[in-house]
Amino acid sequence: MLEIAKADILSRLAFDNPWWEEGSTGKVAFEDTPRRKYFEPFQAAILDSSVRRALVLMGPRRVGKTVMVYHSIHALLHAGVEANRILYVSLETPIYTGLSLERILAMFQEQFKHNRHAKLFVYFDEIQYLKNWEVHLKSLVDSYADCKFIATGSAAAALRLKSNESGAGRFSDYVLPPLTFAEYLQFVGRDEELVAEARQGTRITYTARNIEELNAEFVHYLNFGGYPEAVFSETIRANPGQYIKSDIIDKVLLRDLPSLYGINDIQELNRLFTTLAYNTGNEVSLEALSASSGVAKNTIKRYLEYLEAAFLIRRVERIDNNARRFKRAMCFKVYLTNPSMRAALFGQVEADSPAMGALTETAIFSQWQHSQSTNLYYARWNSGEIDIVSMSSETQGPQWAVEVKWTDRPYKARAELDNCVDFAGRHPLLRQPILMTSRTVTDSELIYKGVSFQFQPASLYAYLLSANLLRQLVATAGRKPVRSTSPKLAG
Repeated sequence: MLEIAKADILSRLAFDNPWWEEGSTGKVAFEDTPRRKYFEPFQAAILDSSVRRALVLMGPRRVGKTVMVYHSIHALLHAGVEANRILYVSLETPIYTGLSLERILAMFQEQFKHNRHAKLFVYFDEIQYLKNWEVHLKSLVDSYADCKFIATGSAAAALRLKSNESGAGRFSDYVLPPLTFAEYLQFVGRDEELVAEARQGTRITYTARNIEELNAEFVHYLNFGGYPEAVFSETIRANPGQYIKSDIIDKVLLRDLPSLYGINDIQELNRLFTTLAYNTGNEVSLEALSASSGVAKNTIKRYLEYLEAAFLIRRVERIDNNARRFKRAMCFKVYLTNPSMRAALFGQVEADSPAMGALTETAIFSQWQHSQSTNLYYARWNSGEIDIVSMSSETQGPQWAVEVKWTDRPYKARAELDNCVDFAGRHPLLRQPILMTSRTVTDSELIYKGVSFQFQPASLYAYLLSANLLRQLVATAGRKPVRSTSPKLAG
């Protein structure tokens, strides 16, 4: 049996790294596409030589990980890094099957006569296709102190599991979530057209220039806006269900998770996910899930962990009106990490669709998943519920609360605010005002039964929330934000 010749491997490496021949003036794939706001802190982490770690870029399928890698390479070349010091390898390419990372790196070093102390930038794309990748990558980090290794992968569950198990002290995880609403508006070129910002000292506020148009774009975002490729492709936008379901959901459910965890009954997993997707934004219980999906409760617990690790869903725990957590959390809320997945499975929504309330709540939570430091819960008791409650890690009490609506009705039907009044009365340290999202109403301070409320359109809140979180992300990289700043995240 013939083995793949070394010359053929080197030929493929040269094909995947055209800058070796063309240098910094050569065209890099995707260099003309917009950069995500996550790029700046990602590139800063790559350039940080004070930490001897590989950077592992994780995230769900089709959110732009490979594109961000090419943007990184383009930035290195234009910063003066020699082209032959940058290696890109896509490990899903068949010719690399069976080759170790060490062997590929050795060929690269030999090709350009790099010694072991050469400062190199090495990108391993889709690293999950290499068996025991974490062992190989850790060995490279230990052996080559002056090389910066960057790995990406779409099988998020595998990457998270393996990096935690074997990469302690040698890997830094970097998560790239779906597009935020602020990024979506930027990508379609309508952020400054639809949202106005005003400075008042250090404070920046946002207002909608045209709430109807902003709401229309918000509905588009719910249907397909979480995926950069869908935003730019008319073909995909015309049929986002086929693209999102076949290329994203099915590959995770039918291939990634079964191969990672030895799941035999794929249809069972698929039924559970379909049930969860339909109920995004709603409270569910293990008993109800078991009854509706036909999956045993113990199996459901395992599947929920897998689906969360694969960035498909997020669970939010419940507290009562006294802000106490339940010892046995049998009920919880479930959210798709990207609301576009529900539209792909069950059809696109319109502004007046019955599912808009739940999808609006899902979209708000999908912005919050970009924050790594906020402890969010929902409160439910016999006579009421509040959708989002932030708990202080110091006082263990509520800091602020948000009730998510896609309707203007509570602004006039004030009795619908009674549950918030009840909750606020039990927690005097709760920051005021309580934020109520609406469809079109804006009111900075409404007083009802002694409690202060702020009304803000849900689409605008989704924008400012994502803009502020991204501003903080960019700030951690020590760079000035391009746009989108505000001192408060929660209104």
